[in-house]
Amino acid sequence: MTARQLTVLALCGGLLTLAACSDEFKDRAREAYNSSIEEFVPKDVDVKAVRSIKTLTINTVAVMPLIDHPPPGGEPLAPGGADAITAELYSQATVAGGWVVIPEDDAVQALQNMPPTTPQDLDQNARALGRTLSADGVLYGTVERYQERVGLDYSAASPAAVTFRLKFVDMKSGEIVWQANFAKSQKALSQNLFSLANFVQNSGRWVRAHEIAAEGVKEAVNDLHGRITLASSNVQRFEVRSYGQLKSGNMSFTSHNTPGGAYEQGQ
Repeated sequence: MTARQLTVLALCGGLLTLAACSDEFKDRAREAYNSSIEEFVPKDVDVKAVRSIKTLTINTVAVMPLIDHPPPGGEPLAPGGADAITAELYSQATVAGGWVVIPEDDAVQALQNMPPTTPQDLDQNARALGRTLSADGVLYGTVERYQERVGLDYSAASPAAVTFRLKFVDMKSGEIVWQANFAKSQKALSQNLFSLANFVQNSGRWVRAHEIAAEGVKEAVNDLHGRITLASSNVQRFEVRSYGQLKSGNMSFTSHNTPGGAYEQGQ
């Protein structure tokens, strides 16, 4: 057993001993432990990036809605999977700050004037969307697996499972400079003792598919965000919880009167 694994067990074991404490104390303790063990939770996103990504300067980012792409012979995806991951992608990209995320309505409107997106023309449509919206880069991808949990929070017959792939295309060069693959299915503690960190973070319950997807999206966006150069550190950081709040405050996107497109406060 490695020192890292022993540390995870010690941190998580301490939280489990709080079961007899008051609810308020347990909540505060859990928050503290979750923060402490976050660095020990295994990473589930596999990232590949070109070396030149560090030279990119990004100001505006478009998010193209993800599409379903289950493997041949794979199980059908649960309804709403691609929409849920796309919504989380908007939210996490916006919260990250430092770049401007083009609102969903603008992307959807632009896509209506383009051929339907399929796995075969995914990259082509992403570049076309970026040109239409005058974006510096486009974030897009596919959902290969989205299986919902069967059962209850503390008694599941089968766990939720999510697999998705993301890409980021640099519109200046047209090159796909970053790719991230995420695949995760929750495991019972008895199946993998060293999933204890995840077990504690999830309060010992079986999570839903959208919760697993949110973990992967957050990890992927943070990785991309940390690799590129942001055009301006003065770009407003929106504190939102859903991509639907992005346009609050009467904000609108324009690519007509400003170089490269920028947000302007509505009058």
